[in-house]
Amino acid sequence: MTVPMAILAFLDSGPTHGFVLKRRYDELLGHGRELKYGQVYSTLARLERDGLAGGVGLEHGDGADRKVYAITPAGASELDTWLGSPHVPSGRPSELFTKVVLALVAGRSADSVLDIQRRAYLARMRELTAARRDGDVVDRLAADYEIAHLEADLRWIELAGTRLETLAQEVRGSAATTNDGEEPR
Repeated sequence: MTVPMAILAFLDSGPTHGFVLKRRYDELLGHGRELKYGQVYSTLARLERDGLAGGVGLEHGDGADRKVYAITPAGASELDTWLGSPHVPSGRPSELFTKVVLALVAGRSADSVLDIQRRAYLARMRELTAARRDGDVVDRLAADYEIAHLEADLRWIELAGTRLETLAQEVRGSAATTNDGEEPR
């Protein structure tokens, strides 16, 4: 999720200033990753520079005047394009995949790597399940999303566990070929 797209989405519901944008982001998406005010205003400056948002006035208050921003037609189009583009993961899997392969390369126990990760995932799932009871609908949906990903990762851990011997042989075979001076596979 990109901060510029979040800001454009918030501006799409109506003009506002950076303080409100930060607060909305933190309430809906921040949870543990709140935005800094500097990040909000530097993002607004880039959006304005790129013609995706623009200043439309000042809001007077008790303190300093606040610049009010609005999304532009180009910004709305950019938001629509981003929302309509699917997110498809690509490349090698996460760090866990790399740890399993490198544990085997280093002659260490890949089983223990998988066991440690399994315990961490199960603990996180328990935390999320407990937090779902107290959260609002956004918190519950975010927890459901994370739980679904953890469940998929746990299925992968089980699958990887059944293939460790074959993978270890492959890794050892690759190392032997490399040590013989031939091209690795």
